[in-house]
Amino acid sequence: MNRSFWFVAGASAGIYAVVKARRAAEVFTPEGLRDRMAGLGLGAHLFAEEVRAGMVEKETALHERLEWTLDGPKRLEMAGSSTADLEDTD
Repeated sequence: MNRSFWFVAGASAGIYAVVKARRAAEVFTPEGLRDRMAGLGLGAHLFAEEVRAGMVEKETALHERLEWTLDGPKRLEMAGSSTADLEDTD
């Protein structure tokens, strides 16, 4: 029983080492490098999309909080003056 245990343990370790070596060698082939670069590019693209979506979300929340419109901030009306007094005349 002792010899069979060590035989199975040695065979398992050998198979594990061969599989790991084969996977490592596949990474450094042209196809493996191309796949890694494509994955990196896709990850960067997805990250950029997430950043843009977060920026739009925060900007929208800020606009709502400050009550801004697309034309700019709302004008504050002063007591006793009209909006015509606030506008520049050229």
